[in-house]
Amino acid sequence: MTLLVQYTLIYAAVLILVALGGMFSERSGVINIGLEGIMVFGAMGGAMTMVLLPAGTAPGLIVILVLLVSALVGMVSSLLLAVACINFKADQTLAGTALNMLATATATVLIKAFNTKRSNGTNFSAILDYIEPRKAFLFKIGDLELSWFIVIAILILIVSTIVLYKTKFGLRLRACGEHPQAAGSVGINVYAMRYSGVIISGALGGLGGIIYIAAATSTWHFDMGVAGAGFLALAVMIFGQWKPIRIALAALLFGLFRALSNVYMGIDWLVNLQINGTIYNMLPYIVSLIVLAFTSKKSRAPKAEGIPYDKGMR
Repeated sequence: MTLLVQYTLIYAAVLILVALGGMFSERSGVINIGLEGIMVFGAMGGAMTMVLLPAGTAPGLIVILVLLVSALVGMVSSLLLAVACINFKADQTLAGTALNMLATATATVLIKAFNTKRSNGTNFSAILDYIEPRKAFLFKIGDLELSWFIVIAILILIVSTIVLYKTKFGLRLRACGEHPQAAGSVGINVYAMRYSGVIISGALGGLGGIIYIAAATSTWHFDMGVAGAGFLALAVMIFGQWKPIRIALAALLFGLFRALSNVYMGIDWLVNLQINGTIYNMLPYIVSLIVLAFTSKKSRAPKAEGIPYDKGMR
């Protein structure tokens, strides 16, 4: 049961951060289907940083550098979506899908080149090991081994709630996602606000990516991408109605089912049910389909999401 709690909190932290990223983007009026790809880019940047840091680096410095690089790489990758959708008014769903496809391919090529260079041509894999640096993110409370990533996710959740509802920036961001023409008419720079929303989603998506690959494992195959975690975060965002606290609660629910697929073999009563392991692996996605089928009709997305902003429209 301890292991189930541990994994639930880890996966919930990932889903909270990535879903909050999607929330900021969509609250500004830009649909971010590319969260999966942004996670891959952020994971790649953070993992390469862990590998490149010299042995003996202070744990605190490892945590700070890995988080900064992951967030920065996520922000840079999100600019691809921002430029395509905001400046060139590209179809936001197609642009996000293209970013997802680009990310896994790019990460595979770059990690293979990285490994080939480091091994003098003996290692051509897209796999990175970061066993020792990963330990910097872990701490224990009794028998429960936790990650600083969980604490970071909680802090970002609190900050996001305050920013969205208690600041001028949050008010302007929400206005741009609901009535961009009205927001523009009172002097709000809609383009800048939409860029801000997408870039924030990039930073949070990048952080979610490194948490996903580093919080529970010391090795990652980058040709696998992030195994659909970005799309699961989109489901969490929709189920959470684009509101931070509801997103956190939804993330805990989805995180529980995602954790079950990892630890069910260690829970006696689940083993006794003799259910095929594939069913547990499918659970998070089955639950997301069921939840969205019953809640999507009542969902109220920002009115202007997915609609390119045109100053001339009224």
